Amino acid sequence: MLVCGFFVSALLCAFVVDAAPPPELVKRQAITTLTASQISAFNPFTFFASTAYCNPSNTLAWDCAICNANADFVPVESGGDRFDVQFWYVGFSPSQKTVIVAHQGTDATKCMLCVILGNRISLMSFFFSYSETDATDADVVLEPLDSTLFPGISSSIEVHSGFAFEQAKTATTILAAVRKAISAHRATKVTVVGHSLGAAIALLDSVYLPLHISGVTFRAVVHGMPRVGNQAFANYVDAHLSLTHINNKKDPVPIVPGRFLGYHHPSGEVHITESGSWVSCPGQDNPSTECIVGDVPNLLLANPSDHYGPYDGVIMGC
Repeated sequence: MLVCGFFVSALLCAFVVDAAPPPELVKRQAITTLTASQISAFNPFTFFASTAYCNPSNTLAWDCAICNANADFVPVESGGDRFDVQFWYVGFSPSQKTVIVAHQGTDATKCMLCVILGNRISLMSFFFSYSETDATDADVVLEPLDSTLFPGISSSIEVHSGFAFEQAKTATTILAAVRKAISAHRATKVTVVGHSLGAAIALLDSVYLPLHISGVTFRAVVHGMPRVGNQAFANYVDAHLSLTHINNKKDPVPIVPGRFLGYHHPSGEVHITESGSWVSCPGQDNPSTECIVGDVPNLLLANPSDHYGPYDGVIMGC
């Protein structure tokens, strides 16, 4: 079973240091500390990602407590059922002047071992649950992108098959909703957000949508994102997408699946350190101890409670 196979891989990650990237892949640029204004600029998108955990009926009406953090948001479409399809919504933010596409992350209520064990061994449970969408997290095989959804993309670009399966479920529906939002609000920007599994789906959407929509700019701001694809995928993202992936302290999720399985993060990491500083980590999988790979070299040093935040005071969840 794939789940069993991934369990073995996760165990290996727990006891084996994730192999460092080859020197030629490490961009030797300075790590910089973000200013207070730079940090606060991410806050609206953090709230948008957190709101993706709310029921679609609430996000479509923009009627929830956390919705008030982006009170001027105009919803266009929402969907998902939490069990077979992750929650999602699309709309327009006048204050940010961008269409927002948001994806729900893995449901913490289904992370049973996290609740029962409450320690570092519980991080294994991020990859096990009882719904189809959460089982997606455990399907670790790399595969080429679907040429129908991603026309013109090289077959050398491979991604996590479970994440690709999940993104495909809503791809055309979200594409139609984004087109509707762009037309209704004469938008020139689209920002895709998400946390955890939602971040992985958001990154795939950020590659998918520009292949079908022209005349607007695309950006992804995601939180607690696992590795999504291989080196060729990471290189493609670096060349074609404005991406920021924010990692909180010793969150285990951004260091899996392991690089020994062929996975690589694209550039754009922002790491929240133990001291609370936010630092920009240039390059792919930056090995500095100020960045997630160097700070959490194996899963035994991770802290699962860091996965849901806080991100500038925001804990992920509706």
